[in-house]
Amino acid sequence: MEPHPVGTVYFVGAGPGDPGLLTLRGRACLQKADVVLYDHLANPALLDHASPDAERIYVGRCGRGTYRSQDEVNQLMLCKVREGKCVVRLKGGDPFVFGRGGEEAELIAEQHVPFEVVPGVTSAVAVPAYAGIPVTHRTLASTVAFITGHEDPAKGTTALEWPRLASAEGTLVFVMGVKNLPMIVSRLLEEGRSRETPVALIRWGTYARQHTVIGVLENIVQRAKAAKVQPPAIVVVGEVVRLRKRLNWFETRPLFGKRVLVTRAGSQAAGLSDRIRDQGGDPIECPTIEICPPDTWNDVDEAIAQLATYQWVVFTSVNGVKAFMQRLGSHGRDARALAGVRVCCIGPRTAEEVRAFGISADLMAATYQAEGVIDVMKQAGVSGQRVLIARAAEAREILPDTLERLGAHVRVVKVYKAVAPRIEREHVRQMFCDHVIDIVTFASSSTVRNFLQLFDGADDVKKNLNGTIIASIGPITARTIRDVGLDVHVMAAENTIPSLVQSLVDYVKREAHAS
Repeated sequence: MEPHPVGTVYFVGAGPGDPGLLTLRGRACLQKADVVLYDHLANPALLDHASPDAERIYVGRCGRGTYRSQDEVNQLMLCKVREGKCVVRLKGGDPFVFGRGGEEAELIAEQHVPFEVVPGVTSAVAVPAYAGIPVTHRTLASTVAFITGHEDPAKGTTALEWPRLASAEGTLVFVMGVKNLPMIVSRLLEEGRSRETPVALIRWGTYARQHTVIGVLENIVQRAKAAKVQPPAIVVVGEVVRLRKRLNWFETRPLFGKRVLVTRAGSQAAGLSDRIRDQGGDPIECPTIEICPPDTWNDVDEAIAQLATYQWVVFTSVNGVKAFMQRLGSHGRDARALAGVRVCCIGPRTAEEVRAFGISADLMAATYQAEGVIDVMKQAGVSGQRVLIARAAEAREILPDTLERLGAHVRVVKVYKAVAPRIEREHVRQMFCDHVIDIVTFASSSTVRNFLQLFDGADDVKKNLNGTIIASIGPITARTIRDVGLDVHVMAAENTIPSLVQSLVDYVKREAHAS
């Protein structure tokens, strides 16, 4: 009998937290992984790069809670790879910088298992950079030392050369050094480092919840206590800390410090999340709708067979375009099937999706809702013409009803449906109870209705969302929000994601200025 094939282990650096700092090679490894073993400091958002079928196993160590021992992690990794699986060991920062990546790789190598190391962006460099502190500088620091904040207690005696560290003119970066901050400061002062040496303490670096405390060796311990700084954090000691006053680029972004709940479908959330992240916010994806095929394709297939008899095809969403064109392709047809048929789109994003299939929209609504489509089609003249509307299973009837009153022969086909996905209800409720969420965004009425199902009636919704900023993509969605008794604090100037984010930024700036 031939031995079972052995898989491969990829030790992948997850970076310091910001999911945009994952390397391309790291993403490629996650995409082909059968199993992902991930740490406490690896951003869970990175797991979205893995296949939905990939097994995700948390093996992190946090505080004094119950967690797997290192031996258990090692055996789990070996067990999975011996099953012939592709295993990604996802580690915060760089796998070989103050983690146990070296130890784990040694074990894998001893067992003659194929492995690869994918370096990551280390927190020792990235976190200070996000706080506006370069670890080296031509005139301030020609050297930098990366130092563990807590050594292996089994060593018995320290391996750190404190006299040399204290006398070094460059930058000292202590990783995981919060708990031992008093000792670090004490040793540096004992060995002659100036009490006026600048120090920065940076917690949750590269996240929107990043918190930076600045001081000098003489007072940093007191300031850290006053700010109640807890791990994980980086300690930076050296003159480069003074540059933060001029180079603090991340914490000055308009949405910095804001955690924003994104309720869009998982397949569409990335665009909104990226824009929120670009403005310094921390997007938390909680899809309240899932895009699924319609219950039957019969009506769509019949309309596709008769496509040449229509003068117009109307698309009211990106999802409608994708679903219709994919179904058209399943019949062995492409954009040429729409030759001679005029196309109307509800907005620029929908028109962009149409262009992706090689089609240019003939009309686009000036206001990105059904009423806008009615206005432009009325001007174009649709009396006596056959109009095909490809849309969601649930939608307002104002568009087909009005077009029929204008004399058009309208056929509506349902090319997709939006359903409520399975959500960890108590987890979402707890986020609001813990005041973790600052802003909730709604990009459609469906996201509002499904979101409300997470709570026990209108009073429960109001109680949990008290103090939370609510942002709507447009007036129709805003009306749905108000119908359940909630306030709408932000409404996009246009029914688009860029406009929604910009309106949110403008609101936060106004509130900050007013306070």
